[in-house]
Amino acid sequence: MKVNKNPKRVFGTYEWAYKNVNFISGCKHDCKYCYSKEMAIRFGRKTSANWKKESLKDEMLSKKFGKSKGVMMIPSSHDIHPDHLKEALIILNNILSAGNQILIVSKPHTECIKAICDEFFVYRKDILFRFSIGSIESKVLKFWEPGAPNFAERLESLKYAYNSGFKTSVSVEPMLDSTIDEIIRKVRPLITDSIWLGKANYLFRRITTNGDNDALTLKKADELIKLQSDFNIKKLYERYKNDPLIKWKESIKKIVGIELSEEKGLDA
Repeated sequence: MKVNKNPKRVFGTYEWAYKNVNFISGCKHDCKYCYSKEMAIRFGRKTSANWKKESLKDEMLSKKFGKSKGVMMIPSSHDIHPDHLKEALIILNNILSAGNQILIVSKPHTECIKAICDEFFVYRKDILFRFSIGSIESKVLKFWEPGAPNFAERLESLKYAYNSGFKTSVSVEPMLDSTIDEIIRKVRPLITDSIWLGKANYLFRRITTNGDNDALTLKKADELIKLQSDFNIKKLYERYKNDPLIKWKESIKKIVGIELSEEKGLDA
């Protein structure tokens, strides 16, 4: 039998899902470290100036979804904003009614999460929410994610989804400061699935491409990279390696010696 000596390892969104679904170009949250913004600028689809101007991919509203081989993540390159909530509900219905399981990843607006929970309560076993919370400090969130909700609104969204009987998880990727232990403490009672931890990837490259390379951002990026040194990551791992709720993104797996998966969407 022929052995594949160089298996393709899974990383990024494919650690979580088999397939990604997006229906917006651009994102009003305008996160400084955004990989999607970086890619859009690099390939000429957007500029740093117009990234915040969201445009709907109209063809997605009538797209027929078949049954996926695995979990479908929505969205992965933008977010669900109140301005496009109506369209988001249409697309979510099209995906769920085709018999799919979905992972909704968001820096959540409570208005949107309430609408999704209320509209798709019957599908609650097929939906896993994963809310991005990189700090408990709203001023830190505001700096790195200027258009996104503050900590209180994200926590309120998590509470609503949890109390509505939906599966819940949190992504602390990127970790934006040293409040990781406090995030875990605050969200733990509201989690049914997992808490993912991950570093800020390619930070200097992304903020430079994204047009956010002013002196203050460069200084804070340098501080964040030092905070996420291999030494500190290994200390973090030692604290939580036996915690069944905690999972590690590939940026941490590489440092602590956890083998990356070869299969998409294992969420492990």
